[in-house]
Amino acid sequence: MSTLFSIIVPVYNRPDEVKELMASLACQTDRGFEAVIVEDGSTIPCKAEAEAYAPVVALQYFYKGNEGRSPARNYGMDHARGDYFIFVDSDCILPPDYIEKLRKALKERWRDCFGGPDDAHDSFTDTQKAINFAMTSFLTTGGIRGGKVRMEKFVPRTFNMGFSREVYEKVGGFREMFSEDIDMSTRIRLAGFAPELLRDVKVFHKRRGSLAKFWRQVHVFGMSRITLQLLYPGSMKAVHWAPAVFVLAAVAMIIGSFFNPLWLIPLAFYILALWISACISTRSLKVGSMAVAASMVQLWGYGTGFLRAYIWKILLRHGRDEEQEIKMRKGK
Repeated sequence: MSTLFSIIVPVYNRPDEVKELMASLACQTDRGFEAVIVEDGSTIPCKAEAEAYAPVVALQYFYKGNEGRSPARNYGMDHARGDYFIFVDSDCILPPDYIEKLRKALKERWRDCFGGPDDAHDSFTDTQKAINFAMTSFLTTGGIRGGKVRMEKFVPRTFNMGFSREVYEKVGGFREMFSEDIDMSTRIRLAGFAPELLRDVKVFHKRRGSLAKFWRQVHVFGMSRITLQLLYPGSMKAVHWAPAVFVLAAVAMIIGSFFNPLWLIPLAFYILALWISACISTRSLKVGSMAVAASMVQLWGYGTGFLRAYIWKILLRHGRDEEQEIKMRKGK
């Protein structure tokens, strides 16, 4: 019997995004899947937008109280009919051959868990394209998000991730915490499964629509790396320190420039390299310039979040405050 895929999507007040996502699902060349939309207590539901595609997409729509993305994903798995669970965010668009390529890859060689890269769609705004560069460029430690070589083991992320029902039954669901997908990937690996990158199975990921929202997101990412280190001692690698080191070095160079402007030369060369790479990657001087700003937000936001949590949780020995983390995760 052919594998049935369950595409599980947690949603909170994103009807327009769900409409675009469902439209991309309706165009899939392989129809062996169902869409499981879990509305997490939204005040602006997406039921009408989702059900508009019910005639062409096998759909399960659920509405539940607001608990967060992880409980919503777990709810979706509990009600999914598929043999293989796929997770994407509501702000993703799937290429028409997404399911076709995934099925082909799994037939060639079964993967208990996979993750794929993300990219910017031509329809995205210039800001979204700039943020995509910041989150995928090797120069900003984005690396694997864009499908490139990385400096640590591959870790699937829930904007494009999947695993078998067997994995779920053995490992359990997602935790409601910062970087819950990294936590889940770590638990999957510790359970004896091997998450693998499928470079051809990509999604188009909109991400944040403004640099202010992007800052908050990456700042939380930086803090979450310390949480993961506390949960899994030894999991933090040198690459995770890179944004924090950049922040400290940049501050030192800026202070040093008051005495000698030559201190700024390394920073200037780095920014120039970013700009050239971004202009080539995006094929736009405008987006390339905006990508430099987005990259600075990514590095400073993540770096300061990392340092903030490292000082508070490790140096000052306050450890994890799970209740506070959940509140921050929900933006309260």
